[in-house]
Amino acid sequence: MPADSRTDFPNDFVWGAATASYQIEGGTHEDGRGESVWDRFAATPGKVRNGDSGEIACDFYHRYRDDVALMRELGLDAFRFSISWPRVLPEGRGRVNAAGLDFYDRLVDELLANDIEPFVTLFHWDTPQVLEDAGGWPVRATAEAFVEYTEAVAGRLGDRVRHWITHNEPWVCAWVGYAWGEHAPGRTSESDAVAAAHHLLLAHGWAVAAIRRAAPDAQVGITLNLAHIYAASDSPEDEAAAWQVDGEGNRWFLDPVFRGSYPADLLERNAIVAPFVLDGDLEAVSVPIDFLGVNNYSRFVVGAGAGAEGPRFVRDPEAQHTDMGWEVYPDGLHRLLGRVADEYAPAAIYVTENGAAFGDVRVHDGRVHDPERTAYLESYIGAVGRALTDGVPMKGYFVWSLLDNFEWARGYSMRFGIVYIDYPTLERVPKDSFYWYRDFIAARRGTPSPSPSATVT
Repeated sequence: MPADSRTDFPNDFVWGAATASYQIEGGTHEDGRGESVWDRFAATPGKVRNGDSGEIACDFYHRYRDDVALMRELGLDAFRFSISWPRVLPEGRGRVNAAGLDFYDRLVDELLANDIEPFVTLFHWDTPQVLEDAGGWPVRATAEAFVEYTEAVAGRLGDRVRHWITHNEPWVCAWVGYAWGEHAPGRTSESDAVAAAHHLLLAHGWAVAAIRRAAPDAQVGITLNLAHIYAASDSPEDEAAAWQVDGEGNRWFLDPVFRGSYPADLLERNAIVAPFVLDGDLEAVSVPIDFLGVNNYSRFVVGAGAGAEGPRFVRDPEAQHTDMGWEVYPDGLHRLLGRVADEYAPAAIYVTENGAAFGDVRVHDGRVHDPERTAYLESYIGAVGRALTDGVPMKGYFVWSLLDNFEWARGYSMRFGIVYIDYPTLERVPKDSFYWYRDFIAARRGTPSPSPSATVT
């Protein structure tokens, strides 16, 4: 979709950018913040590329006012950020750290003063380490602790924050963290992953109720990482393999949230989860939500494995791939949004993350030219526009990410931002994609673009 396309986005469509606390804040030892699982994981040799950590990250904790000024120049309607649980409850539950809440209080006020709507995510993977030491998400007590945390945050910010996301990508937290060991806390147990996923969903349902008690007029949802699954061929074996992958990644979360049940076709996983599901759990998980957040970057092509092997993922060697190895395939987002709307009928959908990592460099003119990212954003926003034309209840789009940041186990080797971070100096340099997005947003509103800004340092 060209930038001058006449695709009609409604006037109230939300244009935003997204971040996460551990990836940008830094200040991990300041103002009473407790240890998170990512602090511990990053300090463990061999877990994060180059031994990187979020100890400083983008130093958003100290530089947020400058970054909000960049958001204002960008013309954002909304900024999605997450709260650091150990910054608010250093012991995971019980004592509330007032200084931690004060930071988010100041951030919300700064956003609102600049006419930017805060979209708050309560959990983006930084579980307090003390709770992990007591069993982590595989135990029910962590979901109970999450309610205390939710009450503390919503009680403080609920008078001004109108949009809340309970969890970001529970699949990643559960499987990449508890089954594959590639993310914090680094466990390798399928049973732990299944239990963690259930308790994450349970915590979501309980948190929705807690937020609504604190802020009755708030809009509350959950963000899931979803991808359209394509069968490698029309053979029954490949179709079955694709359906299995869809069940494990998409339906295992969509079904309980919207239907109050786990997918019946995943027999082995249902046997694992059954002991953790108590009376009333699925009713709590499926509490009606106001919107669904969808994070999407690519698609999956799946074929049947040989013999007893599970499904295999097929890579198109001719396709463009980002530095993460993810195929650029915007039609996958278009089809995904249509499928979710048709089968689950959420009241509203936001694309809460979408973006691309490329090998950005700052060149002799001091700028960062990233035509691949601009083309990526253009094509994926076009997919959102087509979904909207199809009748999908799309309400907003958030680019991932505002800033280059700590990309989990890959450290600082991947750059997703539309603002370049010079990590040794923490200088902010808006990339060409920043200016493209700024002009695109302005064109949708029919307002003139502001003049280019100087670099913010």
